[in-house]
Amino acid sequence: MEKYANNLEDLVRERTEACENERVRAEQLLYRLLPTTVAAQLMKGNEVKAESFSTVTIYFSDICGFTKISAESTPMQVVQLLNGLYTLFDSIIESFDVYKVETIGDAYMVVSGLPQRHENHAREIARMSLALLENVEYFKIPHLPEKQLELRIGLHTGPCVAGVVGLKMPRYCLFGDTVNTASRMESNGKPLRIHISPQTKQELDKYGTFNIRFRGPVEMKGKGVIETYWLLGENGKLIDQHES
Repeated sequence: MEKYANNLEDLVRERTEACENERVRAEQLLYRLLPTTVAAQLMKGNEVKAESFSTVTIYFSDICGFTKISAESTPMQVVQLLNGLYTLFDSIIESFDVYKVETIGDAYMVVSGLPQRHENHAREIARMSLALLENVEYFKIPHLPEKQLELRIGLHTGPCVAGVVGLKMPRYCLFGDTVNTASRMESNGKPLRIHISPQTKQELDKYGTFNIRFRGPVEMKGKGVIETYWLLGENGKLIDQHES
């Protein structure tokens, strides 16, 4: 009887440890999908209400010529390309106070200033953008090593609303015109350049360290004409060396 009791205790201990390990893994996965503060509220069974943020900075990027690259590649090669590229990006952005919102195909979206509010959101996104642009130059497409990957980046600063959408597969989504404008900044940009709005420039000018060049008036769908800028570098270190 004593031997049976000991075996039962061991079995209960093993099952308890296994359940605890599964719980920890589930929590870690949820923390990768959602901001930590939001995930913690969901695990407590609390409703996560949408929040308004007065000012954040949003980053969008895509790969120029991605459709052509895809046409020259197998589906598996496309997956390997994006996984390798965004694994690199994910490791870089960990050094900055930003939150990766999502990736859709070749699009990569990051925000700073939420869910934790702070005043240095534009600086964090700008420095992150420069780091990504600098590193993408050395990224090699595994099955097209001779081809230079051309990243196109757009930034915009302004208000937005953020909240959790869905229950089965919850996503932390951003809403508002700031999101649309950031996307337009990216789509109206150029390869291997960081295209910024006048609102983002105004925020960056507060630091006096960023190298910025006036691009000129740009016609944007749904926005009219906007006078925009190129972010070249910081403290004289020019990542973007285009002459115009």
